[in-house]
Amino acid sequence: MQYRETMPQRFVPMLSYENGIVAIDWLQMVFQFEIGVMMVDDDGRLSHGELSIGDQRIMLASSSPDYRNPNHMRAEYQAADKWLQLPYIFNGILVYVDDLDATFERALEVGAEILSPIEDGFPGRRFRLADLEGHRWFVFQNVA
Repeated sequence: MQYRETMPQRFVPMLSYENGIVAIDWLQMVFQFEIGVMMVDDDGRLSHGELSIGDQRIMLASSSPDYRNPNHMRAEYQAADKWLQLPYIFNGILVYVDDLDATFERALEVGAEILSPIEDGFPGRRFRLADLEGHRWFVFQNVA
């Protein structure tokens, strides 16, 4: 119960990466996350990581040497490649940022796959990207 009291958000995204350590650096550059926890096992794999912005966090790990990220699934399976050609976000993360233009530029600088350019209109100013391993992020301008 004490763990929940220290975590004000009720849903915490948990993502697997083939190379969690590189993913932490990449995500930190694009979204300006702060590293909360970074636990590395004896084999040099990320066993548990937490990134946060304010009191909001995500968790990530390199769960198993057998795990294959979306990019590898796309390369190995024709059906996955077909549905990953769509620019939409499915099985992804929606994130609100304070400066959408700066986030877009940082994403370009580190080689994000831009799935859609910056768009205006309902439901808000936004763009879509796939990260270095193919996880999809729907990025909105924070209006609060």
